[in-house]
Amino acid sequence: MDFAELEANLLLFTDWADRYQYIIGLGAKLPALDEKYRTDTYKVEGCMSQVWLQSEIVETDGGKRLRFNADSDSTIVKGLFAILRILFSDRSADEILAVDLDAAFAQIGLEQHLSPNRRNGFFAMIEEMRRAAVVVKATS
Repeated sequence: MDFAELEANLLLFTDWADRYQYIIGLGAKLPALDEKYRTDTYKVEGCMSQVWLQSEIVETDGGKRLRFNADSDSTIVKGLFAILRILFSDRSADEILAVDLDAAFAQIGLEQHLSPNRRNGFFAMIEEMRRAAVVVKATS
């Protein structure tokens, strides 16, 4: 799924409770995170929920791409990560760093529907993903 498809799917729902259920469903479809990544090394700081985020570099004909996977003890956080995965996973470091998050979140109305605590955790995940992109860019 790409971001345009995500946006179209979310706009099918007029009620945010239904949109949240859709987002939770996205999280439920994520691949399982290997237990070896459920350690403090991969834990995202700043989240009220437990969140573990793993990144890997994938070599392609087009260069290095980053792939992300995560898990959380919160179903909505897993769903929020699924949105981030659509935006960032299997992209180059430059593509990740160029994503206009404000515009993307405004398109789907997400920014105004996150509690302050959930927003902090959400942006902590974003920061970790962008940090991985910076590292890849610096070593390329």
